[in-house]
Amino acid sequence: GGSRPRCMSEAEQTALAASFRRLIERHGPMPVSRYMGESNARYYTTRDPLGAAGDFTTAPEISQMFGEMAGLWLADIWARAGRPADVLYVELGPGRGTLARDALRAMASQGLRPEVHLVEGSDALRQVQSEALAGARFHDSLDTVPGDRPMLLLANEFLDALPIRQLVRTAKGWRERMVGIEDDGFAFVSGPSPLDEAVPEAQRAAPVDTVIETGPAAAALVEALAQRFDVQGGAGLLVDYGHLEPRTGSTLQAVRGHQKVDVFVAPGEMDLTAHVDFATLDLVARREGIASSLTTQGAWLTAMGIGLRAQALAKASPARAEELRVAHERLVGREAMGELFKCMALSARDWPRGAGFPEGGRRQAPDAA
Repeated sequence: GGSRPRCMSEAEQTALAASFRRLIERHGPMPVSRYMGESNARYYTTRDPLGAAGDFTTAPEISQMFGEMAGLWLADIWARAGRPADVLYVELGPGRGTLARDALRAMASQGLRPEVHLVEGSDALRQVQSEALAGARFHDSLDTVPGDRPMLLLANEFLDALPIRQLVRTAKGWRERMVGIEDDGFAFVSGPSPLDEAVPEAQRAAPVDTVIETGPAAAALVEALAQRFDVQGGAGLLVDYGHLEPRTGSTLQAVRGHQKVDVFVAPGEMDLTAHVDFATLDLVARREGIASSLTTQGAWLTAMGIGLRAQALAKASPARAEELRVAHERLVGREAMGELFKCMALSARDWPRGAGFPEGGRRQAPDAA
């Protein structure tokens, strides 16, 4: 993260901020989706953002247990599908390769040794991943991943960085929320075109200043995954922070050096994310005719036996007992990641359902249960 001052004037110092400023001055405000998309494209292609020296830490970096549970989850589905010989392991946004390494080790313990395909746009991270995972094949997008055999897929904290659209209710009706310039700095403004037709009827009369988010990029990805599973078979697990029921309000946030910062401070130099609308993604997957189930990360990991795994590791290495206890609590605790993070299981219609998810597929949000 470094120790540079994090103040609004720093927006002047990033190359992307200067480029955005020129674009806005010339063409008017830009949609939130473009601001977020271009910021993250610059951010992710230029660095390794993970770990203590980076900007954030993900579940696989907290403990090997997370990746092991994910690997065993895939291996269990594969075994119940009749142990097909030729399968692909595909990961979207594999970070440092930590999740893949732990998951593949757990799969190998069950006799599953798939071909490894990683969807990664960052050269810096590809370098780290190829050191962790010899023989991995890299792809810029899902499009070039082979489509001729079953796919076992993981995506952890991938969906939250995909660009979102925001709509805001103004006194004149619904408008796109845009990024403009006010008082010489970036600010949210409302776009000129009426968008009332784009808002579900039940929400149209919401109070002025209500913000609604949509995730067209995440929806398109889940649709593409569903179509692939339908053709080539397989199953996938998507884990991210988000919500299981529709909601309103802006969830756009920026993280830099493990601290939340203003979303306009340093475009291209910080991680911009938004909560994933799993309720909508679930509908997208089901519309494509594949099985989709939702639950929380805490409920899923607990059902997968992470508690027993933590005990076994502590018994084998008593000096690490406290570290393991803390990691376990971070991953499953209600006040930590357990409730904030959600899991989505997808499987081809003729493949088994994944373990650890409720029958029937939907789990109510904890406060509604």
